Formats: sequence, structure tokens, C-alpha cells
Amino acid sequence: MEYGLLIMGAPYTSAAPHSALRFANAVLSKGHRIAGIFFYQDGVHNASSLMTPPQDELNMREAWVELHQQHNVALDVCIAAALRRGLMSELEAKRHGLVNFNIEAPFELTGLGQLLELQQRCDRFMTFA
Repeated sequence: MEYGLLIMGAPYTSAAPHSALRFANAVLSKGHRIAGIFFYQDGVHNASSLMTPPQDELNMREAWVELHQQHNVALDVCIAAALRRGLMSELEAKRHGLVNFNIEAPFELTGLGQLLELQQRCDRFMTFA
């Protein structure tokens, strides 16, 4: 079975990202596939490369990167929600005349069309808000 995940909660202020990560690992351990993960609303903060939680806490960004590396899961970030919250890739920073950026691969800024496509190609689509 192929799953898609929508994450709308910010790390460390919502249980949604951690619940989604645990769900993804459980699904994968049962032999299913995660087609992609879409970060929306405050969930875009999961992609920030500037997160530095205490060493005894799970670094959510690193956990998503590890999931991508081990299972080739696409990590899409809503560009409109990200820009509104001050998150951007190097390309977007240049486009807006800014020097700094805080979204790097494997996270990719995409539009809501990518979310719709993910929903359509999955057997199950789970929302974590």
C-alpha cells in the first residue's frame, strides 16, 4: 500500500510532526511505501536548517532527512506557506534579493499542485495537524 502524508504542525509546538514520523516508520516497517510528505502551514518549519534543539531531543529536520535517505521519500514544502513564515531556499532568497536561506535539499519548495498530485496517487493519505 502506498501512503502520502500531510504535516501541518510545527516541530516542538505540535505533536503532529513526531506522530507523523512514528507513523511513517511503522508503515515502512510493515513493507508499505511512503510516496511523499507534504509540509503545509506551520508544518513548513520542519524543513528549517536553522533548527538547533538540545542534544537530548530529536532533531526533527534531521529525522526527516534520514527518512528520505533511507527510503527515498520526497519531502515537499509549500512555497507560499514557507515564504510567509520566513523560510526559503537559496534560489528563492536570490529571487527576493536576500542573502540568507534556510531550506536545503532534500526538502523542495513546491506548490499546492504537488499536494494534489500526491493525494491522487496514494492509496491512503494521512493528515497530521
